[in-house]
Amino acid sequence: MTTLLPHRRALAATILVWAYCGAILFAMRRPPICPCGTISFWHGVVESPENSQQIADWYSFSHVIHGLLFYAGAHLLWRRWRVFDGGPARWALPIAVAIEASWELLENSPLIIDRYRAVTMSYGYSGDSILNSMADIGWMVLGFVLASRLPARAAVALALAFELFTLAMIRDNLTLNVVMLVWPVDAIRQWQAMG
Repeated sequence: MTTLLPHRRALAATILVWAYCGAILFAMRRPPICPCGTISFWHGVVESPENSQQIADWYSFSHVIHGLLFYAGAHLLWRRWRVFDGGPARWALPIAVAIEASWELLENSPLIIDRYRAVTMSYGYSGDSILNSMADIGWMVLGFVLASRLPARAAVALALAFELFTLAMIRDNLTLNVVMLVWPVDAIRQWQAMG
């Protein structure tokens, strides 16, 4: 059976990358927890100063999808090279964590914070707390592990269900977030603002 789940050294590398990201965010002077002073598992109000500050929010679904996509990409890459089980494929999770951590660092840079404010529905976005960024990486890992356990069709169905669910609940999802960040569409922004 093929697997992309890490062996001990790759798992240690995964944890080190995750911790290193936290240290860089701390050096970037990101708030460790929500500036409101509380920690909660779920915060469900998008237009709120607590959004992207707690352990989970509506965008956590997108991070799970990241994990599903990273697993699929790694699976396709390593299947093509026919190297599985104990070989380089076992490094897929630390590589996925490094990519996700890189995004978390970029997402909390002034460049992306200002871009989110200018072109997405996140008008008051001020970046993530370190707690939220670390949790986002954890949600991605959850998606990666789920993809390793689910049949491919079930993983695709889960990603689509999350996209449709968040679209219905908050008029935003991973797809719209990427579109609006890269190529803003006024009609989408206006539709999102009506929610």
